[in-house]
Amino acid sequence: MTSEQLTSPLRMPRHLFEELAVGGGSPGALAFLARSERARRLLLLRTLLARLDSLPTPLDAPAKAWRTIKAAADRAPVPVERLLLAPQTGGWLAHVLRRLHGTAPGPELWAEAGHLSALAVSAALHAGTEADLRVPLVDGALFLPGLGLAELPGVAGGLSIGRVGAMRGELTLTSEALDVAPLVLRHPAAVPVRTTGETPDTASHWLPLRTLTLPGPSGTVAVPLDDLDPYRDLDDPIAPARLDAEEAAEWQRLFGDATEIVTARGTQGPGRLDPIEIRAVVPWGRTSVLPPASPTVRLSASSGDSYAAMVIARPAGALALAETLVHEFQHSKLAALLHLFPLLDDDREERYYAPWRGDPRHLTGLLHGAYAFTGVAGFWRDRMAEARESEAMGVAGYHFALRRMQSRLVVRTLLVSGRLTAQGTVFVTGLARTLDGWLREPVPAAALARARTAAALHRTEWRLRNVVPTRVAPTAPDTLVFRTDRASWLDDRTYAFAAPSVAPRTADEYLAVGDPAGAVARYADVLTTDPAEPHALAGWIVARANLDSGRVSRRMLARPELLQPLRSR
Repeated sequence: MTSEQLTSPLRMPRHLFEELAVGGGSPGALAFLARSERARRLLLLRTLLARLDSLPTPLDAPAKAWRTIKAAADRAPVPVERLLLAPQTGGWLAHVLRRLHGTAPGPELWAEAGHLSALAVSAALHAGTEADLRVPLVDGALFLPGLGLAELPGVAGGLSIGRVGAMRGELTLTSEALDVAPLVLRHPAAVPVRTTGETPDTASHWLPLRTLTLPGPSGTVAVPLDDLDPYRDLDDPIAPARLDAEEAAEWQRLFGDATEIVTARGTQGPGRLDPIEIRAVVPWGRTSVLPPASPTVRLSASSGDSYAAMVIARPAGALALAETLVHEFQHSKLAALLHLFPLLDDDREERYYAPWRGDPRHLTGLLHGAYAFTGVAGFWRDRMAEARESEAMGVAGYHFALRRMQSRLVVRTLLVSGRLTAQGTVFVTGLARTLDGWLREPVPAAALARARTAAALHRTEWRLRNVVPTRVAPTAPDTLVFRTDRASWLDDRTYAFAAPSVAPRTADEYLAVGDPAGAVARYADVLTTDPAEPHALAGWIVARANLDSGRVSRRMLARPELLQPLRSR
């Protein structure tokens, strides 16, 4: 792969584009996206190598590392290609290119560029070829991409230089500056997560990368559970955050259950996912099973630089994780498509309402959200079809109704924006076709009512927190004036309204069970102390509208910010 000439243009067949446009994607469509990301990665590697030629470095020249990679690729092309196409390699590439353009911070640039030498050593170990390279050490440690973290004993903290020799799968790591005993590792490799009896990491000075394993039609599928790679995050390099054995085992259990859920009804429609497409899972925010995990995913993210990798804060249950896997893979598909086609002309001004965010968004953010949540709506549509109990049917129906409604609202914003390209119009029209069909599908009445209420609550609170109250009605979304004192806020209603309380106590709980009168009284109690408190005021407005859908209520819902005191921008 390293000597391949990238001269043949990529042309996506129209039927594959249309499969992706409706929110899904056959194995053929996903294979095309993977092929396009491969071509992009090779072009970025070529660009980086050209830029590194003139970079001063105390390490070996980048050309030497690249020759080591090419020699390994000649011997073992498949594992070396997998290494170069890994999401973390993409994250490193993009970050270093940004640094070379002066648009990203980081440690010494030669050290970040020197990650190429670590890639070369990993390639040599995979192929059983030779390597002899200077490498950057951070606190005496060297991360070997796709394999694990080698820690050279006796080396002080900070940045230093080591030397690596590799031959027939054996690694020798020494310090260039200190007279310390070399670290010798025989056949270092990633290891599957063990669900029982894993020995805690000790003074062996080797932390293997763990993998989440699943049975597949052609053998075991191994997905990296990456808590070590410095480029596993979405932006700047980060330190290792090793999971306890128990936390790793919990990830394996939940991941296995979650992937069974997403593959239960196939792999092609919106909301379905073949786990073989996932290339890395990056745990975020916790390394131990204690304190207990949240029922929902508190944070998840992905990046166009790291195709099919997912940063996820582990939830307590497999259903929440399964929803997040679908959500993040939708983002990866769209990011890959945006690398091929200009779907919109975005001025990047953040001025549009996104029903799943607390802040105004630009058009690219809207498109990503619409595509991701169309997949989420499809996920819950499948769960509703599988439900055997009324409670499960109600929860799934609520999420399906809410996400199809919110996604269709954003699709309308995109279609009337005047900013879509010809390909973008085809793409967003495909999403509209999917969502319009789903909007005609029946949902349990109580679940539908809660979804409509939750959607109204979010939009109302968003305007209260973001929009400056002015007496002149805006004529378009981009004429809104936004508050400069706005702050992030947690939407704790979306999931709370999924399953109403059997014994409501709070105003939100009364509203969720369909008792707006009880909710109005309780919201009013809060508002006597702070008449402009956004959460309670949004609830009061929506509850009032549920009691009386007349002209006054409609005006309050349309421009709720007018009920707040006029404030400076």
